[in-house]
Amino acid sequence: MRILIIKTSSLGDVIHALPVLAYLHRAFPGAEIGWVVEEAFSDLLSGNPLLRYLHPVRTRVWRKSPLSQQTRQEVASLWHALRGVGYDLLLDMQGNLKSGLIGLASGIRRRIGFPPQLLQEPFNRLCTNEKVAFNPLDNHASLRCLGVAAHIGMLPYRDVEPVSDIAVSAGDEMEADRILHNLKPGQRVLFHCGTTWQTKYWTIDGWSRLGSRIAENFPDTTILLTFGNETERIMAEAVAAGIRGETRLVERMPLKALAALFKKVNLVLGGDTGPVHLAAAVGTPTVSLYRSSDGSESGPRGNRHIIVQSPLSCTRCFRTSCPRDEECRASITVEQMFAGASQLLDTIPKERRS
Repeated sequence: MRILIIKTSSLGDVIHALPVLAYLHRAFPGAEIGWVVEEAFSDLLSGNPLLRYLHPVRTRVWRKSPLSQQTRQEVASLWHALRGVGYDLLLDMQGNLKSGLIGLASGIRRRIGFPPQLLQEPFNRLCTNEKVAFNPLDNHASLRCLGVAAHIGMLPYRDVEPVSDIAVSAGDEMEADRILHNLKPGQRVLFHCGTTWQTKYWTIDGWSRLGSRIAENFPDTTILLTFGNETERIMAEAVAAGIRGETRLVERMPLKALAALFKKVNLVLGGDTGPVHLAAAVGTPTVSLYRSSDGSESGPRGNRHIIVQSPLSCTRCFRTSCPRDEECRASITVEQMFAGASQLLDTIPKERRS
């Protein structure tokens, strides 16, 4: 059986869909699976042994220059590639206009998608010919993707620990080892303090006090700090300066090298951001905080991950700015974050603490 998955973006959303690969192979041993993904996130999938075909797209570029020769050539190449494989069915896990149009262009007769309640854009319902039944138990992004797969796989998925991974190269491993070179023996804890929305940030003081608390209670720990842009670099430098303990600032890395680094640390802490989901995908425990977004819906799943949600009544507002932003930040306490970190660090076998 040949199955095409459409899940084009974003970083965290693609990672949420990764467990579908293991599920489909469990349901259909020997299945050949393809995936349509934005080029910017294709590294998450390249080299994955569970994936036979990878179809990168550049829909943002295409929208800006829809009539350019390059756009026409790339769209035609995608059309030929999708039709050339001979897929038996399609699983649309994006649920918007672009995924619907790609699905129609693929020529695949059996096209399965989300129920109307879960669509990002209503037009998509015209592009699939089988809709998964809405189930409120699928209250997490990953479960919704698995629910689409279960429409054909018919195997249980809600109580199964999610299984995923990011394939990395020997070069990625070497880059991660270079970052960790000359660290003192002990545990490696990584902070990623930045994120996309202002209403998903915490505070520099909170991160610094948390780092100091971890260093005091786990004195063999080195705290690494990663960042995604110059603004986040400034924040990471300020956090590191406030931590009373061993720290190391990590320069920006490609996704695969970052995944290799996450595989070698003991714990990752951050907000609702792609790197936290990346860490969870490679099996590293995480503690993550949520204010405007819903950790129960988008946070890492499984017993190796701890979610800290703001206790304010207006939490999960999904606003990108808010007059109560400072109050909301303060509602996430160092004590909550440290309790989660301490719980997970205490479970790490001694042989991994080096």
